Amino acid sequence: MSVKSLIYTILIGIVLTDSAFSQSAKPYGLMTDLLEHTDKTWKNGFITNIPVWQTDSTREQLQYAEIRSQYPSFSWIVQGEGLDIQQTAYHIIVSDSYGKADSLNGNVWDSGEIPDNQSTAVNYTGKPLEADQLYFWRVKSMTNLSPKGEWSDTKAFRTAKILKEYAAAYYPPEKTSETPVALQHKGENLTYVDFGKAAFGQLLITLSSEKKHDTVTIHLGETVRDGRIDRNPTGTIRYKKYTIPLLQGVHTYRIINEPDKRNTGPAAVLMPDYIGEVLPFRYCEIEGYDKPFTKSDIIRESVSYPFDYQASEFSCSNDTLNQIWELCKYSIRATSFAGIYVDGDRERIPYEADALINQLCHYSVDREYSMARRTSEYLLAHPTWPSEWILQAVMIARYDYLYTGDSRSLRANYDILKARTLLALREKNGLISTRTGLQTDDFKQSIHYKGDIRDIVDWPQAGGFGAKGESDGFVFTDYNAVVNAYHYESLKLMAQIAKDLNINNEAVYFQNETEHFYKLYNKMFFNRRLGCYTDGVGETHASLHGNMFALAFGLVPDNHRESVLKFIHSRGMACSVYGSQFLLDALYEANDAEYALKMLTKTDDRGWYNMIREGSTITLEAWDNKYKPNQDWNHAWGAAPANIIPRKLVGVEPLTPGFGVVRIRPQIAGLEWVKAKIPTVKGEIHVDIQNKAGVFSMRISIPANMEAEVYLPQEKGFVYQGRVGSGRHEFAVRAED
Repeated sequence: MSVKSLIYTILIGIVLTDSAFSQSAKPYGLMTDLLEHTDKTWKNGFITNIPVWQTDSTREQLQYAEIRSQYPSFSWIVQGEGLDIQQTAYHIIVSDSYGKADSLNGNVWDSGEIPDNQSTAVNYTGKPLEADQLYFWRVKSMTNLSPKGEWSDTKAFRTAKILKEYAAAYYPPEKTSETPVALQHKGENLTYVDFGKAAFGQLLITLSSEKKHDTVTIHLGETVRDGRIDRNPTGTIRYKKYTIPLLQGVHTYRIINEPDKRNTGPAAVLMPDYIGEVLPFRYCEIEGYDKPFTKSDIIRESVSYPFDYQASEFSCSNDTLNQIWELCKYSIRATSFAGIYVDGDRERIPYEADALINQLCHYSVDREYSMARRTSEYLLAHPTWPSEWILQAVMIARYDYLYTGDSRSLRANYDILKARTLLALREKNGLISTRTGLQTDDFKQSIHYKGDIRDIVDWPQAGGFGAKGESDGFVFTDYNAVVNAYHYESLKLMAQIAKDLNINNEAVYFQNETEHFYKLYNKMFFNRRLGCYTDGVGETHASLHGNMFALAFGLVPDNHRESVLKFIHSRGMACSVYGSQFLLDALYEANDAEYALKMLTKTDDRGWYNMIREGSTITLEAWDNKYKPNQDWNHAWGAAPANIIPRKLVGVEPLTPGFGVVRIRPQIAGLEWVKAKIPTVKGEIHVDIQNKAGVFSMRISIPANMEAEVYLPQEKGFVYQGRVGSGRHEFAVRAED
């Protein structure tokens, strides 16, 4: 609200509830080791009608999600839409047959009635589960509204052939059959097909021939030029040509995609045999075939991780932002084909930088946590070379716990996470450096990396794939401001992790280190004459990166925020699509919603709208081909708005692990209205905001067994509305001269 003088008055603080509550008190959304669909089976990518408990009685080779832990965790959504519903106790049973579970005979484990409000990541504490066995579980959730509770439906799961005390579980990839959105006959022997959006997939086509030696040519591609598939695209944009010798009669043909040497090498994540190789494409041309097609003759089987597209929603008064949201949300689904977050199609290698952005986006658009966890643990064992990305592993691990409430991964990987703070690279001046000879063999072993790590700041760097690079002229020195900002963040998060795990002595240690390093960082990197942070110790050059990371990670004291923000504004979007995640985090951290919205919706060639204008339906690896000539067109690290919009603009973020308490602090700037549905492990949060005629009003719906701390925006900060429980609530403030 842009008025000179503001007086904020709470107009409404009432709770809206239905006159009649839901009749059912059954818990639902049951998860075993973060997987909801453990009872389903797949046949080569397609969900079948065979439940997991019938796999032994069928001759089909089916896939299913295997539970790999001897001691899994259980989560559920507490039923109820009424006011202040809180779970007061729970009761879990685990059985070795459906009949026993149905009759409430927990012959494997019976927790008894536990007086506790925990409904996420409740650990199994019975005898270790056996390998390759079926189990069935149910839970009863007692609440202040329903003291007796009601038993959930029975959920089945099957364990893997090899079990560990703890191991992450994950789904098999899934296929979806898609028909074209447009089909054009361009001459007697050419048909042009558009599937509307690009996807990683395979093509099935039905063709007929009246003779034995007809041949048809198939072209698949991601881009078009002059109304035809671009057969010589730049960079790593994909195009493939295949020839089909036809049989006489009517037959359906499957195009077998050729593996690419670069993305099927030793470091790449390979597609399982039962899925087969995939190719990203949107367009198809059939050449040398003169018969008419129907849309059902041409099928694309797209491959992704199981994804609920209806789990999240966002719309607002700015149509550009709506289009950007849809681009980024779809990108998270489309790029999940490998089951682990990878860098796109060029290499299909997991990198921490991709994983962090993928993780936050995936959490924001679907109630899905297993792919992020699997990727996190993969990268702890297979790290990549940039020092900042080594440090990001701590961030990824902490977000995993914050969004799931499941601490087992933190506990299992605590020692390597400590090593990932890079304390071993600390020099006598208290800063860390990758360039002063401290990368010993013991250090490399502690982080599971064989070579030397080195600083990256942003990518591509100057002299690399982009002419000027994306690091805003950052000057690399022995003591790098960006690397040390990441080090500070890792220390801060390790203090929280140690506290989460009740390792109290180390929590105190890391907290002390955090406080000391905060002062040291500002002493060593802040330039009072410039009013901002320089790139390194003794360096006078200042970059966007040296300042946005410091601001994003909470290193900027209040008395320096104005000058640091002024400098950040002067640099615009002088960072890559990866760096934009931290630029936007920094802006919202500083309550600079107007400028953040400007960066989100800008329409020049360094913004998300340019990706749409260029014709991509999945986010690009770089802002434009000219900034990275070898870029691919299917890189989810470019999808930051998919998490920035829910987390920062709508303002929904967990304050306690597993969304026990959520903060709702919207920063919608000049938008007139916003509507959002945001998935959480405990259920959906709904937010409906109106920002017109000097009144900012917000309606929210909070699921049962959750509390929300609510803030409404004012000119310089927020008005705290208090903590509310489940149900529907409405708040408003008026701006007056």
